[in-house]
Amino acid sequence: MGMALTIALIAVGAILTFGVNWDISGVNLDVIGLILMAVGFIGLASYVAIFKRRRVQPPSPAAPVVEENHRHQWRA
Repeated sequence: MGMALTIALIAVGAILTFGVNWDISGVNLDVIGLILMAVGFIGLASYVAIFKRRRVQPPSPAAPVVEENHRHQWRA
């Protein structure tokens, strides 16, 4: 799922839960809206976690190792 789809699921779920007063026999729109919002939030969290993991790249093995000497000799 992409980020746009998860945000759309959250929006549609919120509209069904909080903005619609339709009465359909056998269907509870409040529960459907809550389910859509939950799926949207779970999808958004997983998308962000996967996207964050893809952006972190370890240093290449051919990169030189830089060692810094942090000892400073101060003379008074």
